[in-house]
Parts: sequence; structure tokens; C-alpha cells
Amino acid sequence: MSERFNGRNGGRKSVWRRAVPPAPPPAAGPAGTPPADPAGPASIVEAVLYRDGVRVSSPATLAETFRELREQPAGMAWIGLARPTADELLSLAAEFDLHPLAVEDAMEAHQRPKLERYGETLFVVLRAARYLDAPEEVDFGELHVFVGPDFLITVRHGAAPDLSAVRHRMEDSPELLALGPEAVLYAILDAVVDGYAPVVSGVQNDIDEIETEVFRGDPEVSRRIYELSRETVEFQRATRPLVSMLHGLMAGFAKYETDEELQRYLRDVADHVTHISERVDGFRQALTEILTVNATLVTQQQNAEMRALAEAGFEQNEEVKKISSWAAILFAPTLVGTIYGMNFSHMPELHWGFGYPFAIGLMGIVCAGLYLIFKRRDWL
Repeated sequence: MSERFNGRNGGRKSVWRRAVPPAPPPAAGPAGTPPADPAGPASIVEAVLYRDGVRVSSPATLAETFRELREQPAGMAWIGLARPTADELLSLAAEFDLHPLAVEDAMEAHQRPKLERYGETLFVVLRAARYLDAPEEVDFGELHVFVGPDFLITVRHGAAPDLSAVRHRMEDSPELLALGPEAVLYAILDAVVDGYAPVVSGVQNDIDEIETEVFRGDPEVSRRIYELSRETVEFQRATRPLVSMLHGLMAGFAKYETDEELQRYLRDVADHVTHISERVDGFRQALTEILTVNATLVTQQQNAEMRALAEAGFEQNEEVKKISSWAAILFAPTLVGTIYGMNFSHMPELHWGFGYPFAIGLMGIVCAGLYLIFKRRDWL
């Protein structure tokens, strides 16, 4: 392994130790009970000490972990935390000389994936993902990893990833675990990247279903495309930075004398990340094209509906014309009959012998005239 994994930092006081004032001793409890341990097990998932790849002990508190690590100069501490408190992170920072900026990022979470080096300590931020079958959505978690000469600290925000499986895997491979904290970092990276595979399959299946729904004309498909597009963007933000991060690690192989076997493992992870990143980029492009096709189909459907409405309106207008024409034709004899039906003593043609035939003829002439006019205008 690299020379930087030999021993601790000789008790020197870091910038963080100088920047953070010492905490006052906790007050004793009632009846002279001992003070509470500020580094209690509230957020500790597991803290284990290893030596030559073999588990030595499992301290219950951070304070015990610090003490036993000092007593094991050739040992390595692997501390796992889940949503730790600020006091716990400050205790770790003071013990392991963690940089204030890295500790602040670990406290606040919601960081982009990145890899930064602070002296002998690597600070890695990873975005894990898992696919939830029931709601058909992607759940993202955040993991912060501090890698030092003889320690590795994981700070987990979210349900993913499950680091217990990583710990079991490494403990079943003591020759790999004996390579030190960088080997554990590789295992964590590999677990996070392997966790992307089910997500890729789930998203691919969702895209296939969406394509079917688009051509089926499902009205809810636009909302599903939008939601899946947002998840794909988040997935892309989680995977794309990993490519440059792993290439950065590989660029430091010679400088930091990384074990050759570990180099091969990290290159394999880098290949997987590149493949997944390309798949995710393809998903985003496919969703963009599906959204365009859906918009085109919706527009065509709307145009067809508007055309059908226009045709229906035209047909209705033609029917109205016919009804109006026949109503006008039938109204003409009614008007004539109404006039000649008035009961006045002095009316023209009232006592005329040809009055009745004249009225009937007038009705027929008016009706025939109106019929010809409406027929010439294509109303009948």
C-alpha cells in the first residue's frame, strides 16, 4: 500500500483543531452519575477496527473507537454513520483532522457527486439510487466518504446504499480488506455502481411502457413522461460525475502507489460507470424524442377533433338552412291566409268571385318563388 497509510499523523494539531474551540466538559447527571458520552451510539450504524484484513473489535461508541485505534497503530477503523448529529461529526473531525469544508458538506448533505483531496484525506460524495417497483419511481440517497491513512468514515443520508452488504463482502475477502481504506472505498464505489443496474432496468421498462401508452393515446402519459424525465435528470447528475471522479483516482495511481490489483478493480468500476452513464444519456434523449412524438400525436388528435367539429358544424348549418328555407316557404301561405281571414266588412276582393282562386294562386306563386330562390342558393 501507499506510504500514507503507515501510522497516524503523530499527534499534530490540525487547522480544524485550532479553528474549533474545545467543548466544555458535559455536566454530571443527578446523584453524581457520570456525564453522558457526546459520541454516543445514536447515529452509529457500526464502528469496527480491523488489522491485516481481520476484524479486531466492534466498539460501541466513537470514544471507544478512537481509544482502541490509538492502541492499534497498524489497524484501520471503519466507522459507519447514518444522519449523524453535528457533535458526532465535530468529534470525528477533531480526531481525524478532517477539513472543515468537507465536514460542513457532510452536515448539510444535498451535495453533487465529487472527489476532493484534503492533505492525506480523500472526501468523496456519492449519489446512490434504487428502483422502487410499487410506485415505479427512483429513490436517491447520498453518501459521504472520508478516506484517511488508517480510517474510513461513511456518512449516509437516505436509505440507499446498504453498506452492510459491502462490509460483509470485504470481511469475506480479508486479502482485499488488508489493502486498507482505499480497498473499502473501491468496494463502496462498486456497490453504488452495481446498485445502478436495477435502476437502469426499471427506467428502461418504464420507457417501453410509455412508448406503448403514447401510441395508445393515454391522456395521462404526458405527466408520466415529465416525472420520468425529472428522475432521469437526477440519475444523470448522480452518474455522470462518477466518470471523471474515477478517472481522477486512476490518474493518481502512480503518485500514491496504489496496489496493482486495486487498480484493476477500480478500472473495472470505471468501465461500468461509463456504460451506465451512456445508457442514462440515451434514456434522456429517448424521453425527449417520446415527448416530441407525444406532442405531435396530441396535436394531430386535436386537429382531427377540430376538423370533426368543423364538419359537424357545417352539416348542422346545412340542416339549419333547410329548416329555415322550408319554414319561410310555409310561412308565405300562412301570411296570405291570415290576411284574407281577417273579419272586416270592407276588404278588396272580399265579394269577388275569383277571390278564393286568386288567394290560392298567390300562395302557390309565393311558395314557388321562395323555393326557386332557396334552391338557387343551395339551401335546399
